Amino acid sequence: MTVTWQVVRFGLVGVVNTGTYYGLYLLLGLRLPYIAAHVVAFALSMVGSFFLTSYFTYRTRPTWRKFLLFPLTNAANFVLTTVGVYVLVDLLGANPRYAPLIAAAAAIPVTFLLSRTIMLGPDTSRTRASLTETVASK
Repeated sequence: MTVTWQVVRFGLVGVVNTGTYYGLYLLLGLRLPYIAAHVVAFALSMVGSFFLTSYFTYRTRPTWRKFLLFPLTNAANFVLTTVGVYVLVDLLGANPRYAPLIAAAAAIPVTFLLSRTIMLGPDTSRTRASLTETVASK
């Protein structure tokens, strides 16, 4: 699968995940302050995102290792969206109902790169055969 298709699939998963997150955010926002609603909705939607990202985006088997690392890679997304929501609402006066959508869009490129690294590991373009050739030529 090419990187282009991974980006397209990542975008589709992002739409589903954002919809899940936003629905939870609005629902939780009926009882919680907006930052608390954001944190809880983000955590819950991240579990679903992990499985969609594994199976659909990168077509890889989910493992406990990946599951435990996935939230770490989303830490950047969490920080970007949380700071974004705060800046948009408290500093710029944006509506708290729409601020998470804007903040999430800004975090997409960072999240893609980090999730790709976790799900597929480091660059594996060098095969065992190419490594053997490299060692043999020295």
